Amino acid sequence: MAFSIAPEVADALAAARPVVALESTLLAHGLPSGRNRALAQQLGDAIRAEGGVPATIAVLDGTPTVGLSADQLDRVCAEGPALTKLSARDLGPAIALGRSGATTVAATSVLAHRAGIGVFATGGLGGVHLPAPGDAATWDVSADLGVLAATPIFVVCSGVKSVLDIAATLEVLEARSVPVLGYRTDDFPAFYLRSSGHRVPWRVDDPHDVAATVRAHREHATSGIVLANPVPPEHEMDRALHDRLLAEGLDRLREAGVSGSDVTPVLLEHFHTASGGASVATNEALVLANAKLAAQVAVTLSR
Repeated sequence: MAFSIAPEVADALAAARPVVALESTLLAHGLPSGRNRALAQQLGDAIRAEGGVPATIAVLDGTPTVGLSADQLDRVCAEGPALTKLSARDLGPAIALGRSGATTVAATSVLAHRAGIGVFATGGLGGVHLPAPGDAATWDVSADLGVLAATPIFVVCSGVKSVLDIAATLEVLEARSVPVLGYRTDDFPAFYLRSSGHRVPWRVDDPHDVAATVRAHREHATSGIVLANPVPPEHEMDRALHDRLLAEGLDRLREAGVSGSDVTPVLLEHFHTASGGASVATNEALVLANAKLAAQVAVTLSR
């Protein structure tokens, strides 16, 4: 089966130099056209500035591709939502049928691990969805959580979006033995907001402590690790605006009967259009901060 690793990424891995994986769903489905390509460049620049090598991942014409070239990034950003959103379960069919798609946290983690990359930066994890009106519980749980339980990948994120059941998400991570660390915080972030109101089990305050924790965990377990890095304070969304947009978005989801993997794109689109661009700016800022921190940890681990 074909598997493409960019020469720069392959050389860095062979020399045990720091590499940071990046997902492509953020570019194809998470940001408006134009801004997605600019952010792709900024993410690569931020990782390189810290001494790391960026490796954006996607499936292109049936080939898992680790480390997209400039032309390939152009393609992913231009095709945008027309690209299939690929989770881990979709990799086999997409590859076998020669399809192209943008990889989620789950699929990116699987392909990054196969390539030998142990550090991954993203915006937010998937999680446990809130039950539908009238239901006592839900079976709608992101594949991200199951993949993290089975894949020794270190993921820097800004928690999960506030549309999810955050308490249940943290319980699932605990049950799957996935450590959750808070970076310079005791609170688990909620993507656009620095605090979800839920505590993190462990706090770490510098990249060296993070790297030491990653090394120690990998000696005793095979699950992934989550480092929750709150959005920089100056880029946090106004809470009143956030709460209004979230309530409107949830109403829209209920009225349209949207569920499953369609929830996040619909909700993000509402935030983007109804916030006058505030949510896009917050999204970009937190992803950039996560990429920079992931590169710092990757550099420390490589030493």
